[in-house]
Amino acid sequence: MNFSSVSGRKWRFKNYSDADIKKFSQNYSLSEIVSKLLAIRKKNIENIDFYLNPTIKNILPNPFQIKDMENATKRSFYAIQKNETIGIFGDYDVDGASSTALLSRYFLSINQKIITYIPDRKKEGYGPNINGFNKLINTGAKIIFTVDCGTSSFDPIEEAQNQKVDVIVLDHHQSGVKFPNAYAIVNPNRYDDTSNLNYLCATGVCFMFLVALNKKLREENWFNINKIKEPEILNFLDLVSLGTVCDVVPLVGLNRAIVKQGLKVLKRRSNLGLKTLYDMCKIDHMPTTYDLGFKLGPRINAGGRVGKSHYGAELLTSEDPQKAYKIASDLNKSNEERKSIEFALIEKVTSKIKTVEEDNVFVLSGENWHEGIIGIIASRIKDKYNKPTIIISIDKNIGKGSARSVVGFNIGNEIIKAVQLGILEKGGGHKMAGGFTIKKGNISKFKIFLNDNFKKTKITPSKFADLQLDAIIAPSALNESFYDEVENLAPFGSGNNEPKFVIENLKVISSNIVGNNHIKSVLTGGDGTVIKSVAFNAKDSVLEPFLIKENKKKINIAGKMSLNNWKGDKKIEFIIEDISI
Repeated sequence: MNFSSVSGRKWRFKNYSDADIKKFSQNYSLSEIVSKLLAIRKKNIENIDFYLNPTIKNILPNPFQIKDMENATKRSFYAIQKNETIGIFGDYDVDGASSTALLSRYFLSINQKIITYIPDRKKEGYGPNINGFNKLINTGAKIIFTVDCGTSSFDPIEEAQNQKVDVIVLDHHQSGVKFPNAYAIVNPNRYDDTSNLNYLCATGVCFMFLVALNKKLREENWFNINKIKEPEILNFLDLVSLGTVCDVVPLVGLNRAIVKQGLKVLKRRSNLGLKTLYDMCKIDHMPTTYDLGFKLGPRINAGGRVGKSHYGAELLTSEDPQKAYKIASDLNKSNEERKSIEFALIEKVTSKIKTVEEDNVFVLSGENWHEGIIGIIASRIKDKYNKPTIIISIDKNIGKGSARSVVGFNIGNEIIKAVQLGILEKGGGHKMAGGFTIKKGNISKFKIFLNDNFKKTKITPSKFADLQLDAIIAPSALNESFYDEVENLAPFGSGNNEPKFVIENLKVISSNIVGNNHIKSVLTGGDGTVIKSVAFNAKDSVLEPFLIKENKKKINIAGKMSLNNWKGDKKIEFIIEDISI
């Protein structure tokens, strides 16, 4: 079936087998449409039963499969036995804050002394630095954990070793073939790891480490000897699910179980900081991945973006209601500040697009662009143009860069290779995102390097990414019952995409602009069903002329369902991603 998209995107319906639909419908008592959605996703599912009922108990792998986990566990047990002060050096994003909070809460629950350090994004940049390590060491740390960072931190780790302080790296960023002299580097994305857990975020890696450490303590009878109650690690899954969703790692395998169970833990509101932020966001329903990724996550990230890097980790570890409320309020304000900075910066950056629009990889730079915002801008441009995008903020002769990529072009590997070639000063990342430091004079060389390497891939550049769709549905299908059926396949996210549908032959009844850029419309179908919809950032876009009430033409809409739950009043809305006529 052909649809003529007004945006130029191709609408492609995903493949499936009718035999699979019949089998899933009979074996799992699913409706035909949900069975179809499952059949479409079958190729990414190892075990259908675990997919439909993802529990940690059924899916949890042996943590000692991960390289260096044995060393990390033994050294940590020694530190606990000797009552050594434990230092934790974390990253400033949500994954880093969640990882820092996860380790902090565990060690505090077993009466261990900890010190945490989160670097200032602008002054210190990403990852461990000698000054930060020295602050931990001078405050008494005898062992340092680096979380969501550290895999490429040669000099700081060497300095710590010189001071007889062991470093354990808990990370997920891609590695080179050489490692720093750490006591253990637990990272399923190191080149020699064979655990097949490379889809974990840093908080997921930290969770696996705590599973291993807890097992060691139990086997050594440490809890009984010291009369300390063994922590229930699953109660920390709210933090692990937060890091997993916000770092946009694939919701497959263990990650799927982590998020499914973590949302249930989050609902119990046992973490004071999360509860405080949860209430501030006015979430009064069962939390969803959307709430984590688009409500809680951006606020926690905001501290690192606008100069309060430590706020995220502090909030997630706080047990003081007044302190938690103050930090949550400040983060909320910081998020609003972030939005205004982002709005101004994206205008500056997009004005330069014409100079690079023929390139396969966008590399854009400017003087003193806000370093905390360039990652968001790179993501926005990448999504709009379907091209890897690198944004660089230059201060004097040094640039700080943030990169976002498309499927098939491993930007983390490209950054590591550029560091090895001397094009970049330092940097790292994973398949879809990364960060780096570069001398101003090397920017054009880096641009050529990336574009040349992109040509070596099998990716065919396209101005618009194809819109992958699951099914055509009737307007009357937008109801709570159908929404609940589809939720059997949740949690949705990277690696388990939310179903996208087409609804045909609709007329616009009314529309208005909300939040400056979004268009809310009321549509009706031939059966008289009324549909409430929203098209985000659609003002002044190619979609706007077809959503205004003056439009008399019938339209087909493509997008996904959304549950609007306000004070117990549930309404299903449709988020429009594209239109055809």
